[in-house]
Amino acid sequence: MSTGQSTMRAGRADDIEHVLALWARARSGRASVQDSADALERLLGDRPGALLVAELDGHVVGALIATSDGWRGNMYRLAVDPAHRRRGIARALVRAGELRLHAGGTRRITALVAHDDEVACGLWRAAGYDADREIGRFVRNL
Repeated sequence: MSTGQSTMRAGRADDIEHVLALWARARSGRASVQDSADALERLLGDRPGALLVAELDGHVVGALIATSDGWRGNMYRLAVDPAHRRRGIARALVRAGELRLHAGGTRRITALVAHDDEVACGLWRAAGYDADREIGRFVRNL
């Protein structure tokens, strides 16, 4: 799948350092777990295709994890390089994630977004997602 000059594709092992660098400069400040090459390697091995990247002129400019527990889909770690925002890359990654998850039988998708991140909330609303104010989330870092 492509948008303008960027192409959406499954992430590969040789993308790991580029995705980590992208997340370091473009990811939400709400993230509380440190990203690592080991974690991405496990993701690529355990859930092939779950890491999606947007590539432009041979460079990773966006990334999204779209995975499923076999029942519901989840999308998180959406990031687009600040120099390439407002060009449809995030929405194209979301659509690519939806196609991937739907093909695997997913019928409902959850996107993890900080309630007070107006930019991210606006993107997800524009992509057709509704904010769920009734169900909370309990978390614990290990």
